[in-house]
Amino acid sequence: MRKIVHRHLGKVVAGAAIAVASTAVMVGVTLPGTAGADETGGTKGDGKAAAQQLGQDEQGAPVAPGVVQEAPAEGDKGKGSDPLTDDEIARAQKIAVNRQTFAATQNVDGERGPQQLTVDLAEPENDGTDTSRRAEVSYYDYRDDTLVTKTVDLDTGKVVDSTDQQGVQPPPSRAESSAAAALLIADPLGAGLKADYKDAMGKELTSPDQLQLSGGVYRATPGAQPTALDKCGEHRCVRLFTKVKNGPWIDTTFLVVDLSARKVAELKH
Repeated sequence: MRKIVHRHLGKVVAGAAIAVASTAVMVGVTLPGTAGADETGGTKGDGKAAAQQLGQDEQGAPVAPGVVQEAPAEGDKGKGSDPLTDDEIARAQKIAVNRQTFAATQNVDGERGPQQLTVDLAEPENDGTDTSRRAEVSYYDYRDDTLVTKTVDLDTGKVVDSTDQQGVQPPPSRAESSAAAALLIADPLGAGLKADYKDAMGKELTSPDQLQLSGGVYRATPGAQPTALDKCGEHRCVRLFTKVKNGPWIDTTFLVVDLSARKVAELKH
């Protein structure tokens, strides 16, 4: 592992720190027979726990097996403060992005159409007395680096509010992290990442699908980066946290992908 760290730019991370920082906390689960167990392996009490382990009640009668109920079917439309349903999310996106908007915007791959980010339930108006369902749809337009947020009334099918912001950079979407990884893999600065992947897995890294990815927005900091990253913040720039699927972490946080300019740069320390 140390040989990989010294040989390649894309350092394989093998420390416990990143594992602790990036792994969900395990929740303790008490297994049957362990609750109230004494040091000799028996159970404390009057035999109730032992009977339950054998599938019996306190009188020794069989206990019916537990039944897992299926989740209720999701309706076309939620009520009140219910989370948006899949149908509502799809409808909100369709209302927010009409044909004219689709033709005038550009996504992370340079194709027509906005880069979808989030769709959230909007806060109710009139102190909660308004029962209509509204959704806030946000997307990024790479044509001019603009974050657009539209509020959609799902009952009337109309856009009731719209804001355009530049210099505002929400966290990247999964699609944007994947696009950043594709640019990194194709760039000369991604050579270390590819070499480390081959050392870890014994095969070539050719696609972002071979990695588990998460990303964070990078903003330009005077004196802390090359001039190639001066527009980060105005441009949409991403630092990636990369992990080999079923394998180790590979440190790529010293590399920044400018998705707006479609370029990769290395942070200088």
